[in-house]
Amino acid sequence: MARTPSNMVSLGTKAPNFNLLDVTSNSFKTLDELKGDKGTVIMFICNHCPYVKHVNKTIVEIAKKYQQSGIKFIAISSNDVLNYPEDSPELMKENAIEYNFCFPYLYDESQQTALDYDAACTPDFYLYDGNMKLVYRGQLDDSRPGNNLSCDGNDLNHAIDCLMQNKVNDKLQKPSIGCNIKWKLS
Repeated sequence: MARTPSNMVSLGTKAPNFNLLDVTSNSFKTLDELKGDKGTVIMFICNHCPYVKHVNKTIVEIAKKYQQSGIKFIAISSNDVLNYPEDSPELMKENAIEYNFCFPYLYDESQQTALDYDAACTPDFYLYDGNMKLVYRGQLDDSRPGNNLSCDGNDLNHAIDCLMQNKVNDKLQKPSIGCNIKWKLS
């Protein structure tokens, strides 16, 4: 397993727009269509990464917890499916059904969205406020496959709670660690 840290994009950065295929509805969706009134969590994930498999259940629980509070969740897979066919849109849809995703799972075929967000690994988490300004980026929590720490989503939960309560999140924001995004060879 590669241990790639996320890039810690500057807080306050505006979320880049996108128009990507939602594999569960087989229709294209934009950020403007999917964003939440109070906040939006954008997650770069994929099907095959053991770090993502480790957190899938927790991210669904967190999304369900906040979905009635004006916080929307969006998952994006940007991996090269020619070299990593287990991340294909067809298998993304199966994965979304298996884990009961309550959020769209988007396919970034060109990988431009991952580049626009400066995403580096899976999983990689970004939390934007209602004005689509970045207020949190980094890890879900301190849990990793094999480290025997509970996967509870503590860091992301804390960031969302701060946003909901209009409080400054002064907790250290740690980079996520995971598999690198599988870039297409040019």
